[in-house]
Amino acid sequence: MEDHHQYHHQQSVMAPDKRQTVKFLTATTIGVALLVLSGLTLTGTVISLVVVTPLLVLFSPVLVPAGIVLFLTTAGFLFSGGMGVAALSALTWIYNYVSGKHPVGSDKVDHARMRLANKARDVKDRAKDYGHYVQNKAHEVAQQATS
Repeated sequence: MEDHHQYHHQQSVMAPDKRQTVKFLTATTIGVALLVLSGLTLTGTVISLVVVTPLLVLFSPVLVPAGIVLFLTTAGFLFSGGMGVAALSALTWIYNYVSGKHPVGSDKVDHARMRLANKARDVKDRAKDYGHYVQNKAHEVAQQATS
């Protein structure tokens, strides 16, 4: 009796249930269908290339320059559109900065403006000091020339 119970237990552990069988069959069916579709797509692509290649060779003197012109035109429009968007965003940022709304990065602009103002003040002071120095030297030279 013990052997019969153990045999029945092993058989139930090894045998897949109906749910696993249905999952396997569904996955297999979908896989085979997708494999057939990919094969048909590959076959259609090869046949299309075989048919179209002579036409492409015959019309390539017209198609290649037309493709180049189309590419350059598209690139030009995309570039000009991008520059327009960049200019619009820059003008919007400047408007927000001037109106006092403190857009992102305005603290860096204020810091740079202060550094430039400080440097300009330093240059002005140095120029004034150098001007006084040159004026004093000219005055000394003039006094030596008259003496």
